[in-house]
Amino acid sequence: MKILMVCLGNICRSPLAEGIMKTKMPGNFVVDSAGTISMHEGEHPDKRAVKTAANHNIDISKQRSRPITRKDFETFDRIYCMDIDVLQDVVSKTRNEEERQKVSLFLEVLGDHENAEVPDPYWGDMSDFEKVFQLLDRGCDAIKNQIFQS
Repeated sequence: MKILMVCLGNICRSPLAEGIMKTKMPGNFVVDSAGTISMHEGEHPDKRAVKTAANHNIDISKQRSRPITRKDFETFDRIYCMDIDVLQDVVSKTRNEEERQKVSLFLEVLGDHENAEVPDPYWGDMSDFEKVFQLLDRGCDAIKNQIFQS
């Protein structure tokens, strides 16, 4: 199973989601992250994201931002998007229904379709990063449970 987490710049939400998911899944699972823009390509995650993850004994400091690519739609089994704008951007890059079926909003797995967006903590402070971490942690637990029930 290969899982891709996607946000806008791949420096806050999706690196955190990648790091959290890796701690929950067996070693034969591949978890990666990407962004819909290439503005931060090659950069490490935001220092606040790194610190928040470290506060929970997760090291995301070596991750590097990258934009989503065509190959990702062939490589990954599931692609989770952090918000509706990201979802629409990712869906616009799909070529067929098979690829489209791999793409969903990250928080839809929690069943709350009204509030299915992970807020972007980039313009916030450490408390915003912690709130996002907690949301991502709950979502990753739900994704793990969903995968192992099917």
